[in-house]
Amino acid sequence: MLQIHAIHTFYGESHILHGVDLHIEAGQSVGLLGRNGMGKTTLIRSLMGYLPVTSGSIEWRGTNVTGLPPERMARLGIGYVPEGRGIFPNLSVRENLIMSARTGISGRQDWTYDRVLETFPRLKERLTHGGQQLSGGEQQMVAIGRALMTNPELMVLDEATEGLAPLIVKDIWRVIREIGESGISTLIVDRNFRTVLAQTDRAVIIEKGCIVLAGNSAELAGSEAALKQYLGV
Repeated sequence: MLQIHAIHTFYGESHILHGVDLHIEAGQSVGLLGRNGMGKTTLIRSLMGYLPVTSGSIEWRGTNVTGLPPERMARLGIGYVPEGRGIFPNLSVRENLIMSARTGISGRQDWTYDRVLETFPRLKERLTHGGQQLSGGEQQMVAIGRALMTNPELMVLDEATEGLAPLIVKDIWRVIREIGESGISTLIVDRNFRTVLAQTDRAVIIEKGCIVLAGNSAELAGSEAALKQYLGV
């Protein structure tokens, strides 16, 4: 489904990604792990078209999409839940959700407005509230629901549980499991690497802009020496 091959990305004069390779198959869940500042968000922003790729390629279903802007990437079937949530503070919960509603590129209509509200019952009580009136956890629910209403083929979640209360974190992981079970591929960045490894099929570890380890998540979970070396645990 997704093939990232040998991409290099810069922030100004700073060379951040050094020939990164990553692939995701249809229906597969992949964890992207690494310490802070190692290039995880840069990789995601390069994939989504927010940062220019200096060299290398990004292919989506066999088509080269390197350099396409974010709105084109979204229309190809990639849902994005950014770090910081990015919801519209001046729009209500309902408006934040409805604005993104559309049929998926393959005709998928699994994730409707009603299903999102069933998945996040708390939002039913907040439909007329503005984005700025919501708690951090509620904002994250809106951000995930908004991405789901595009009926994507791939969901990219960047730090979806960061800064949230434990009960909300548990609920977010429940929804991430449901997303995977519905057949949507996922690319997950989260500081809780053990939960990521427990919830994904494969995982890759990035260190100073390079992929240093990749493999089956269950096998990586048992590689204590490597986890200690690259994740500082």
